[in-house]
Amino acid sequence: MLKRRTFLLGGAGALGALLVGWSVLPPGQRLTTSTALPVEGNQVALNGWVKISADNSVTIVMCKAEMGQGIHTGLAMLLAEELDADWSQVRVENSPIDKIYNSVQNVVDDLPFRPDDDSTIKRATVWMTSKLVRDAGTMMTGGSSSMNDLWTPMREAGASARAMLIGAAAAQWTVPAGECRTEGGYVLHASDHKASFGELSTMAARQPLPWKVALKDPADFKLIGKPMRRIEAASKINGTARFGIDALPDGLIYASVVMCPTLGGTVAYFDASPATKMPGFIKAFALAPYAGGSGAVAVIADNAFRAMNAVSAVNVVWNDGAAANLSSAGVDTQLAQALDDSDGHAYYHRGDVDAALSGAARTVTAEYHAPYLAHGAVEPVNCTVQVADGAATVWVSTQMPGLARQHVAKVLNIDPDKVDVQTQLLGGAFGRRLELDFIAQAAAIAREGGGRPVQTIWSRAEDFTHDFYRPACVSRLKAGFDKDGKLVAWHATSASQAIVPDALARYYGVPRIPIDKTTCEGAFDQPYEWPTARVAHKIVELPVPVGFWRSVGHSHQAFFTEGFTDELAVATGQDPIAFRAALLARHPRHLAVLRRVAALSDWGHPLAHAADGIKRARGVALHEAFGSVVAQVAEVSVGPNKQIRVHRVVCVIDCGLPVNPNLIRQQMESGIVFGLSTALQDEITIVGGVVTQKNFVDFPVVRMNDCPVIETDIMPSQMHPQGVGELGVPPVAPAVANAVFALTGQRLRALPLRLA
Repeated sequence: MLKRRTFLLGGAGALGALLVGWSVLPPGQRLTTSTALPVEGNQVALNGWVKISADNSVTIVMCKAEMGQGIHTGLAMLLAEELDADWSQVRVENSPIDKIYNSVQNVVDDLPFRPDDDSTIKRATVWMTSKLVRDAGTMMTGGSSSMNDLWTPMREAGASARAMLIGAAAAQWTVPAGECRTEGGYVLHASDHKASFGELSTMAARQPLPWKVALKDPADFKLIGKPMRRIEAASKINGTARFGIDALPDGLIYASVVMCPTLGGTVAYFDASPATKMPGFIKAFALAPYAGGSGAVAVIADNAFRAMNAVSAVNVVWNDGAAANLSSAGVDTQLAQALDDSDGHAYYHRGDVDAALSGAARTVTAEYHAPYLAHGAVEPVNCTVQVADGAATVWVSTQMPGLARQHVAKVLNIDPDKVDVQTQLLGGAFGRRLELDFIAQAAAIAREGGGRPVQTIWSRAEDFTHDFYRPACVSRLKAGFDKDGKLVAWHATSASQAIVPDALARYYGVPRIPIDKTTCEGAFDQPYEWPTARVAHKIVELPVPVGFWRSVGHSHQAFFTEGFTDELAVATGQDPIAFRAALLARHPRHLAVLRRVAALSDWGHPLAHAADGIKRARGVALHEAFGSVVAQVAEVSVGPNKQIRVHRVVCVIDCGLPVNPNLIRQQMESGIVFGLSTALQDEITIVGGVVTQKNFVDFPVVRMNDCPVIETDIMPSQMHPQGVGELGVPPVAPAVANAVFALTGQRLRALPLRLA
């Protein structure tokens, strides 16, 4: 009989051997789905990414959410390029939920490594993580990772389908496959044989699936690199595009909610009798908090307007919960106190920074602040669910369809396979639709709908006051110089809530992890060659729901890092661009972007006054995020009322190979406007646990008459494509703040930027 110790040791050894064996296997395939793709009419699926119809139309399957960033166009270009499809015949549709569509790159990007870290530990960790999330991850759109994530899989899918079409044609014509070529949706042979993809599709589906394919040389690209029009643009112009709020299944009824004004609170008691007397009223009931949200009362009525009117008539007594005594000022005090009490977790440590600072001939210190921010997507929070016959159908704008299915199934106590998630176009997201609170809540409401589909729509006030906010953050920075004015030390420590631990608890119910790279990104992962450095972050627990916001930690850490870098240049009497360039000797990619933005903005040359005669000044910021490098120069003036006006922003981006320059420019413009709105105007303030901003009048977007001229230059590159969607946001606030200092001598270290 085996002794327990022998069994355990043997079992551990076997497990170790299995893990080692698993680790050396190649990552799982991303070409074929576990179940066949659904097809319509005479469509034929050649793999998990493409279907071809007899009329020669090509349907490309999209696992990423289209939320205005143009990703459906960019990804379709990848597959159509390798397929040699006729672009005018290309269509897109949303994918089913399957593990081949699991997002890999965004998880890899969240590993706590610097971009210039080429260590064996990093390479091994990336390899293992990639393998794990391919099978055990989830479908999602976020982290500016979509193009990076699918650059290879979608090209391989197109090349694989092309090989199958050529194989079918060669067999039909009795010629070697190597003698056939493809062009514009046709297979051709020198003997004048010619057949469309549609004509060959059925035969192609019988061909063996090639597992090794040769991808095109970039010199042969016909679509990639071209400024192609957005594939969904026409539908948005003619009104046929369907967003979440446009879901109109037969028998639809509507619901509206009122949630506890205090964040995280619940319903103690409610009286719906006034609402029951109102036209169209169907039902009222209380709801528990779902997925990190707040408790609510819902009213179902026969149309949306009546539901909103009726829910406003309900009398509710609330249990305020843990946030009742919280205020923005108190949060700021707690974050500063955390920096007094702790050195935080170091995400980057180089040399003996304490010794360098103690021996410095001169030190410079600063403290920077950033507030909570809401997402403010134009399409209100909404979700339509039908619960009938032990199953559910969900029509929703979401960045997380797989997890949405899981959460709906949990609320309804049914198998996830009984939940059909129909992902719609997203009318803006910026990270808000990574959350599942409104989807789970809508499922609970639809359970009361008597089998009819129910569309739950939040008012704009509920949207702003029950968001998952960009965390407030405080950062303290210190630098040391030797007697010759040379930088010898950089020390930065920040404090805020952590997004990832909270999100993982909401998404999966797992215990909170102790570190979160996103809290410190934009601070520890920048390319500057500090001789000694320590960059750290302290996580502070607070009862405010926080979530992923466009560019996440980069959104405020770039303001801290680039603002303080500018301070150091001024303190030593150096030109801000020259000071940065001296710290980038071993980073030629970043240096090239910096020099390019200097040239395009006429940096170093006198700047003419504005049209109204007011003096202007320039400010610069350089930032790396999501694999890309962006530099911006802002031209700024200050009016008689101390209003900061941005006249021009010159933006240079190196995002690797530019797949579609149109989309890149659009996203840079979008990010700059988004970033300017929060740099100059926006903040979320909390009083007694209640968010005071309730609409865009309280949280304004930069309007057309205030929007600067934006000029975007895209650096040429053959590097693997990198992130774009969030890259315009981080540099704009520090560029503006640095310009304000150059103009006024006032160093603004808190957002939004306000002159004294």
